[in-house]
Amino acid sequence: MKRRSFFQILLGSSIASRFLPFSIVAAEPSVAQQGLSTPPPTGPFTLPPLPYASNALEPYIDAETMTLHHDKHHAAYVNNLNKAIAPYPDLQKKSLEELLGNLDAVPAEIRTTVRNNAGGHSNHSILWKTLSNPGRKPEGKLAKEIDNTFGSYEKWREEMTKCAMGIFGSGWAWFGRSKDGRLFIEPFPNQDSPLMTGRTPIYGIDVWEHAYYLKHQNRRADYVKSCVESVGSFS
Repeated sequence: MKRRSFFQILLGSSIASRFLPFSIVAAEPSVAQQGLSTPPPTGPFTLPPLPYASNALEPYIDAETMTLHHDKHHAAYVNNLNKAIAPYPDLQKKSLEELLGNLDAVPAEIRTTVRNNAGGHSNHSILWKTLSNPGRKPEGKLAKEIDNTFGSYEKWREEMTKCAMGIFGSGWAWFGRSKDGRLFIEPFPNQDSPLMTGRTPIYGIDVWEHAYYLKHQNRRADYVKSCVESVGSFS
C-alpha cells in the first residue's frame, strides 16, 4: 500500500470515529451485559406492575431507584426467562414455583439461565408486594411465631439485618417457612430463591447494588435499616 493511501485511510477512520455513532465504530455491550431490559419476547411470564407509585417509598427508597429496579432490572428477568423457554412448549406451561422447584427437569443448556431469571422474576414479584410506607409489623399467627422462633420482633429485625449485611457481593436475605413449617432467615446468592429447596419465601431484602446504590451509594447498612424498620410489610 502506498504511504499516501495508508494515511488517507487512517485519517478517514479517525474522522469517522468522531462523527459516526459509537455503535458503528465499536460494538456496544449487549443489553444483557448491561443488566438492563431486553426487547420483550412473547411468552407466558409478564412483568407485574408496581402496586404503588414509584415515589411511594420515599424518603427510604427513591423514585429513580424504584423505576430502574422495576422497569429495567425486573423486566430483564422476565424477558430473558421467556426467551430461554421459548423453544420448550412444556416449560411454558409451568409456573415459577414448578420451574424453580425442579431445576433438574430443565434442559441443561438453559438451566442456569432459567435459575437466574426465574429466580429474579419470583424474588422481585414478592419484593414489591412486601414493601409499603410506612412499613407494617406482622400480626396474628405469624407475629406469634416470630416471637416464639426469634424471641421478639426486634430480635427478628436484628437477625435479618445481620443476614443482609453478611452477604458478600449480590444476593438476598430471605425470611421464610420450611417444609416442616418452621421459620428461617437465610442468605441466598445471586437470584436464588427458597422455592429451589421447596421452601416458602415470605420477605426478602435485595442487596444487589442496583437496589440501593443511587441513593445510598456504598452505605448498605442505611438501606438495610430502611428495609427492616421502615418499609418492610408482610403478614
